Amino acid sequence: MGLESDTSENTHALPAKSANLVQRAALKKADAITRVEKPWTIEQSEELYRIKGWGEPYYSINALGHVTVSPKGDRGGSLDLYELIEALRRRNLGLPLVIRFSDILEDRIERLNACFARAIARYNYGGVYRGVFPVKCNQHRHLVEDLVRFGAPHQFGLEAGSKPELMIALAALTTPGALLICNGYKDREYVETAILASRLGKTSIIVIEQVEEVQMVIDASRKLGIEPVVGVRAKLSTKGSGRWGCSTGDRAKFGLTIPEMMAAVEKLSEAGLLNCLQLLHFHIGSQISSISVIKDAIREASQIYVELLKLGANMKYLDVGGGLAVDYDGSKSKYHASKNYNMQNYANDIVAEVKEACEERSMPVPTLISESGRAIASHQSVLVFDVLGVSDVSTGTPPEVTEKEHLILRNLYETYQSIALLNYQEAYHDAIQFKEEAISLFNFGYLSLPERAKAERLYWACCAKIREILRLQNYVPDELEDLERTMASIYYVNLSVFQSAPDSWAIDQLFPIMPVHRLDEEPTERATLADLTCDSDGKIDQFIDLQATKPVLEVHPLKPDKPYYLAMFLGGAYQEIMGNLHNLFGDTNAVHIKLTPTGYQIEHVVKGDTMTQVMNYVEYDPEDLIESMRQQTEQALQDKRITIEESQLLLQNYERGLTGYTYLSS
Repeated sequence: MGLESDTSENTHALPAKSANLVQRAALKKADAITRVEKPWTIEQSEELYRIKGWGEPYYSINALGHVTVSPKGDRGGSLDLYELIEALRRRNLGLPLVIRFSDILEDRIERLNACFARAIARYNYGGVYRGVFPVKCNQHRHLVEDLVRFGAPHQFGLEAGSKPELMIALAALTTPGALLICNGYKDREYVETAILASRLGKTSIIVIEQVEEVQMVIDASRKLGIEPVVGVRAKLSTKGSGRWGCSTGDRAKFGLTIPEMMAAVEKLSEAGLLNCLQLLHFHIGSQISSISVIKDAIREASQIYVELLKLGANMKYLDVGGGLAVDYDGSKSKYHASKNYNMQNYANDIVAEVKEACEERSMPVPTLISESGRAIASHQSVLVFDVLGVSDVSTGTPPEVTEKEHLILRNLYETYQSIALLNYQEAYHDAIQFKEEAISLFNFGYLSLPERAKAERLYWACCAKIREILRLQNYVPDELEDLERTMASIYYVNLSVFQSAPDSWAIDQLFPIMPVHRLDEEPTERATLADLTCDSDGKIDQFIDLQATKPVLEVHPLKPDKPYYLAMFLGGAYQEIMGNLHNLFGDTNAVHIKLTPTGYQIEHVVKGDTMTQVMNYVEYDPEDLIESMRQQTEQALQDKRITIEESQLLLQNYERGLTGYTYLSS
């Protein structure tokens, strides 16, 4: 009642606009009091980090406030991620750590095939679906072997985009009837190897992506006396979307224009190999966020397919390439980090468009192929890392200022004391002005270093007070939009962005990042993340949000001697293979986890790079390094600059360091 009475009195004394502000302030204050009295819930954490949007059906939060993993999706069984991390650390697996859940990989393959099976049944499609996994998304051996094993019931194949990937695919793919799609730049050896693979019972299809490759295929076929299975990649006129929109059109890196495709058909026909042309392939880019783009591309490609049939080609396959997107931010929109369709929509539109085009021309429908790498591999991987320390702006209790102190300090202190709902914008501008004047006075020698420090502490105290007002507002003035980011803490995390999240650095890719535990507590801090590298770009300062992105991540205050774990999700495609050795931070530790009836089983442990290994990458011989250090310590002993005990400790630490993990221990 006291709050209502106070508000009523004030509204009589103020203009209508000010009265409304006071009333809103009173309501906000009441809400704030309610929030203080009511404990933070896991439902609030679910909403804040949007885990239901991007994580279902694999990731959620349990009653303990820990992230849980359901590797088999909605088929039951879950693991407490925090408890799993603690158990792995007790096995001497240091952070950062990639945890791969093989059951999620299996579930993604099954879901994709099930979606196409339902679409084929719904539209009474006369063909079948045969997916392939593009090895470029994640070439790690255990993952590729799992893909082949899990894909065997669906005759799921592999796609190679280079000679090294072809070597992997040939050895790994043993599933009868599974397709081996051979893309990328090719030389004579590549083509011959792909053709000879048919003698091993493999269905290898050489996709012509450059005009010069047509003659290369013809020559290899004549030399070996084997008829190859050939495809052509089309440069569609359909516009792509997002960062990879340039994958289509006349300026696309790969594929044949329509005139070039006609020339390839004529050349194969003249060589008596037109019957070998059996596949049409296209790719309109990775992470296609809008279903309309996919539909337009399928419509155009379907027409090209039936026209090739009319020209006499022995067409059997239509490869729609990649592009099936992942909803990284959970918004289910056509924003580049999301998608406005689901996997079933994707399959339905492909099947329906291809069937319609073939039926109109009375042509047989093709076997449908997709190269869905991102949608299959992203979810199975979680990158876990710990926070090593924090850097905060000075926002504690402001220092007292006496009447005898410099005028600029008195002005800042008075500004701090006067900050309220009705004047916080004016106070903000005053604080900025006084801070700038303080710096100017210091530069001209009229303010001492302790006085400047006090001025800056007062300025940040003003900002902190204004920020608390803004957090209770629905509206933030334009000039104050950056205040939250300006005042954000820097959480120093134990990883290299360049090694473990290269797309975050290179193309501003968004990944869900959140605490693994303490999710039943309110995250009262706002932070950006800084990695271990000596590079100003080694940071993450864009995070998923309800509207596009936000510059800070809500985190919890660090507790002394207690670990604080964060995790990056949906990074299983591309990130684990595209990382670089900036500052010589190498590959991280990785484990493969499989759900069991009684818990989980560690299928594989892949130790991260040691310092010796990364030294070898840059052509240093560890033995030479050790010998150089030994000689230097011997010289220091001779010069009496070091004791024998100190020299031995230095050499022991040096040798131990070379065999250790490149990341920091905590």
